[in-house]
This record gives sequence, C-alpha cells and structure tokens, in this order.
Amino acid sequence: MEVLSSRILLRPSDPARSRAFYGDALGLAVYREFGPPEHRGVVYFLGNGLLEVSGRAERPPVGLALWLQVRDIAAEHDRLVAAGVPVVRPPAREPWGLVEMWIEDPDGVRIAVVEVPEDHPLRRDQR
Repeated sequence: MEVLSSRILLRPSDPARSRAFYGDALGLAVYREFGPPEHRGVVYFLGNGLLEVSGRAERPPVGLALWLQVRDIAAEHDRLVAAGVPVVRPPAREPWGLVEMWIEDPDGVRIAVVEVPEDHPLRRDQR
C-alpha cells in the first residue's frame, strides 16, 4: 500500500462541543470545513497529519489517543489551563526522556502533549 495522505476521523458525541475544544481551546488551525451549518465537519491540521471532527456518535470513542508534540510544554500547560482545559496529568519528565502532559477532549479521548528535550535521542542524528 502506498499511502499518499491520511487523517484521523473522530466522531464526537457532541460535535459543537468538540469543535470548540479542538478549534478554540487547543487552537488547531482549520484545513477545511464542509457540510451544512447544522452538521458541519471540520478538518484540522495536526502536525504532519489531519484530524477530522465530523458526524456524531452515540457513545464516546473508546481506545483512541492522540500524541501531539509541542515546542514548549510549560507554555502550553499555562495556555491550556487559562483556556479551561482540564489537565489530567501536568508536565513531567518520563523515564524515557520525554516531557509529557495528559489532557482529555470532551468525550474523554486521551491526548498526550509531548515536548522532546534537546538532549533526547529523537532530536539527535542517529547516524
């Protein structure tokens, strides 16, 4: 399979609430919007991928988690707290060297917000 593009499809239980979370609280940039206003779908830029929030689910998604790398996790922590986003776990350096903070979207989808420190192997040339 030659994958040319990809996106995560998220079907929230309350689409308006999820659009407000991803668009306003997290501040993800919009790639495109589609559909009628009462059933609008939004596709957000998500680093090197896309996140589509569209449709409606009877139950929240189960087992889905997102991993978002940021430049400055302390600044993002402060910004998210000020925006009213509940932080499930504040930033902490993990034994594997990454600094991780955990938040959840309105349906309980777990989101790891990660900073890769300058001294971490992911940032160094491995040749």
